[in-house]
Amino acid sequence: MTLVPVILSGGVGSRLWPLSREDYPKQLLNLCGTHSLLQDTVTRLDGLPDKAAPLVVCNEIHRFLVAEQLRNIGVNTPRIILEPVGRNTAPAVAAAALYVFNTQTDALILILPSDHLIAQGEAFRHAVEAAIPLALNNYLVTFGIVPTRPETGYGYIKAAAQVGETAGFAVENFVEKPDLPTAEQFLSSGDYYWNSGMFLFKAKHYLLELQKFAPDIFGACRQAVDNAIEDKDFFRLDEASFRASPSNSIDYAVMEHTESAAVVPLDAGWNDVGAWSSLWEVSPHDDDGNCSMGDVLVENVHNCYLRAEHRLVAAIGLENHIVVETADAVLVAHKDQVQNVKYLVERLKQSQRTEANLHRKVYRPWGSYENIQVEPRYQVKHIIVKPGASLSLQMHYHRAEHWIVVKGTAQITRDTETFILSENQSTYIPLGVKHRLANPGKLPLEIIEIQAGSYLGEDDIVRFEDVYGRIKNL
Repeated sequence: MTLVPVILSGGVGSRLWPLSREDYPKQLLNLCGTHSLLQDTVTRLDGLPDKAAPLVVCNEIHRFLVAEQLRNIGVNTPRIILEPVGRNTAPAVAAAALYVFNTQTDALILILPSDHLIAQGEAFRHAVEAAIPLALNNYLVTFGIVPTRPETGYGYIKAAAQVGETAGFAVENFVEKPDLPTAEQFLSSGDYYWNSGMFLFKAKHYLLELQKFAPDIFGACRQAVDNAIEDKDFFRLDEASFRASPSNSIDYAVMEHTESAAVVPLDAGWNDVGAWSSLWEVSPHDDDGNCSMGDVLVENVHNCYLRAEHRLVAAIGLENHIVVETADAVLVAHKDQVQNVKYLVERLKQSQRTEANLHRKVYRPWGSYENIQVEPRYQVKHIIVKPGASLSLQMHYHRAEHWIVVKGTAQITRDTETFILSENQSTYIPLGVKHRLANPGKLPLEIIEIQAGSYLGEDDIVRFEDVYGRIKNL
């Protein structure tokens, strides 16, 4: 038996804006500790029997961030499936199951969201081990969180009779998010569990059930895998085929229809970190019930979550509030209203404001850049290039660029010439000229870039060569 962890990392975590954004979502953030939620999801797998390397499913824009975070925790040859478009969990898991089944026909796959907190890793591993005999016996196992309160924000699973001598129970039915009186009844009955979105089953058996209950999803995903392209660490699903798949969750597509669903209870300090109030719940508090992170000064403040990323945040007379400061946005919300943050993000998108997607500091496979000043016809950026890395060979139709080296050594390609710049030296890249910036040294290269022109958008890039295989402005 081989156990293949499949980590689903396609979400955007819009309810944790402004810290979580579409281009750098919550699973990649260090919200509670030194590791990101994605890294914690992978490291808590250590100790599981017959565990293979994790397989991550993510979207195109996060691919290099995911690969780098995996390497930073010792996963040196990550396997990453790229979704060309989001289609919910049933197609994502189908693609992973087909990928695994093509080489290991009897493998078990453990499906895990990348953005959940689990405080007790050992209890989690015990639950997975307890579920393995069920999965080997062709059950589709889901993990039901033992409820601690009458929660109205989660779906529920109603358990029926115990399955033999195992730790699992047959699933009687899945229940949508209830109102408060119904949730209270669920809690008192002891028969209901929160739906965690975590699963364990044979790749083969999931595919058989998917083919039976959602053949259109199965067919589209099989074509997407059959026509996929392997590119370094990445397995790129065929876009046309995957886009043709209906968007649906595992629950709706398979679990609510199959006769082989089982639930294994999980009591391991689980939290889906679905909103700022959830993060306040799992964070350490002071004597006034406050969680303060960063440079925070408070007076007569109680039961609040206050987070300062770049500057001093001062608060007076607040109770049950969330205050989150980033370089370009500040959120202030009552804890009872934080589920509505996603509507603010939608309004930002409708207004085509970059704060919905990007932080002021933007990460790229070669390093990062940060906008220091943005005006209608010029902008200033701080660019950091990792040792040995280089930007693409490119040109711009609408802007010229001035580069000033402030730290490290830069190798500049400008039209037909290549030359070296050291600290305090600068150069000029005229509009329409091919150019490339590279770091030949062993230390990070830092430059100040001044752009000037009629249009300064990131889509004004024409690429001629790129070591990262990018064809767009990513």
